Amino acid sequence: MPLHVPPAPAPALRSVVTALGSPTAVREARTPSLKSAQGPLSPELPLPVHVLEQATHRGGTPRTRLTGWRFQIRGAGRTVAAAETAPTADGWGFSHFFEGPYLGSTERALRQAEALTTPYQPRLLSVPELYMLTLWLHGDIAADAGSGLPAPGDLLVPLAPAPPGIAAHRPHRFAELLPVLTLRLAPPPLLKTPA
Repeated sequence: MPLHVPPAPAPALRSVVTALGSPTAVREARTPSLKSAQGPLSPELPLPVHVLEQATHRGGTPRTRLTGWRFQIRGAGRTVAAAETAPTADGWGFSHFFEGPYLGSTERALRQAEALTTPYQPRLLSVPELYMLTLWLHGDIAADAGSGLPAPGDLLVPLAPAPPGIAAHRPHRFAELLPVLTLRLAPPPLLKTPA
């Protein structure tokens, strides 16, 4: 198995288990499939969620920031929703449940990654300015999942829906995709007014 899924912090996992056991949290979630799920539900496959920052021409060297951990919520042998945790003053806390196209897209990208022969540590990398989420396949499988920047050889797999002009589910080396992201994130040139 080429994917080495990092363990989530224990408080993050506990907060999701507690939320799953709370009828109020499940009932108030905007996730019809979670509300109608039959049988026990379990949080699985924790992935750290990072945000890519400073990827513009003016912003300098890109960096990432850990913003949470995302868990697939499985029931009756299938993924029915996802749960996200967020950092708190004393560790990690449950943030919200959700569903949508990124659930299936994440599963598809993980299956693609499992078929690779190179071992990777899976993470999620968000580029909020482009409404883009990628599966980040980090080559250092022993690295701290909560820190780091994609290495030039790391793979990024854009999840569907991807921004126009960027193919979903096509793996890109970070060094190849960064110039595309930088160009997309650059501010438009100022237009000169006629004299």
